[in-house]
Amino acid sequence: MKLYFAPGACSLSPHIVVNEAGIKADIEQVDLRAKKTKSGADYTAINPKGQVPTLVLDNGQVLTEGPAIVQYLADQKPDSGLAPRNGTVERYRLQEWLNFITSELHKSFGALFQPTTPEDYKPIARDNVAKRFAFVDQQLGRGGPYLMGNQFTVADAYMYVMCTWAGFMKMDLAQWPNLKTYAARVGERPKVLETMREEGLAK
Repeated sequence: MKLYFAPGACSLSPHIVVNEAGIKADIEQVDLRAKKTKSGADYTAINPKGQVPTLVLDNGQVLTEGPAIVQYLADQKPDSGLAPRNGTVERYRLQEWLNFITSELHKSFGALFQPTTPEDYKPIARDNVAKRFAFVDQQLGRGGPYLMGNQFTVADAYMYVMCTWAGFMKMDLAQWPNLKTYAARVGERPKVLETMREEGLAK
């Protein structure tokens, strides 16, 4: 299989999952502005949405959208613990977290990264992110070291990306102490560090 990514984008999440699960996959960078892959291919011919991540399976099928991709990857290595077994309540809890992150955090951050967003709307988007981070901080204060308790899952890979985006937007995680500790904990995982280095985001 092959994963298309852009450094620091939401595709960082499935890239982390690939490494955490020990999946052998080709990884290719995409220039999102030019819509070209590093090898020079037209990216929109691979994914007409023109966004990352994209996962091309060995049979040629194409998967898009991060929450779908990370679950597919986790299911290839069920013993990794990156996703609870299908059909269990825990699996739906995982999907609950993935949906929350993608709709409430990712979408709000998107407005901050988009240069065409009106300046008077950006404080509203930042406030939306802050409120969602406050919720996550509260939840982390009630449970284990990760979103699903003691087990690192694909939801943590996705939430970690949101935490890195907070840094890009100069949002200090110190105002959410549980979240700050959590982000540091995830960032210290060997496979997360390995992925950050592969994307040129860490030394």
